[in-house]
Amino acid sequence: MLFNKIKKHILGIIVGISMVGCIESSFVLAPESRLPKWFNEPNGLPRSEYRVTMDYLTNGDAVFKLFKSEGDFHIKTVTGTTQGDRPRKLKITPSGFPKNYPLYEIITVNGITEIIEHRKMEPMFYVVDDPLIYREFGVENK
Repeated sequence: MLFNKIKKHILGIIVGISMVGCIESSFVLAPESRLPKWFNEPNGLPRSEYRVTMDYLTNGDAVFKLFKSEGDFHIKTVTGTTQGDRPRKLKITPSGFPKNYPLYEIITVNGITEIIEHRKMEPMFYVVDDPLIYREFGVENK
């Protein structure tokens, strides 16, 4: 009887984790990249006053956290959904990138879609502004 209760409890934990997702990988927004559109720069401060982290979850979501750089004050957290089950590549790889890069993820948060770029294997990401990349992936760039 006790063994069956333990099995049900463990199964519940496994199901719960699969629904929520575990962190698969973590990144920080490059200082020279703009903030994603779903974060408004509060108080009109410059981009340099903010830090953004992104965690990819095993369930296909991506969690973004906005911090005030000074004091590392947490401002906002949003969760987005990635399109597809793997990163995308451009049809023609630009020169100057390591093999198998750049990679792109299309992520939507609260109806706003951004393309995230990974330029090489590092814990850094960039927000794409190039309309040609948006066009190639069929994403509307507002």
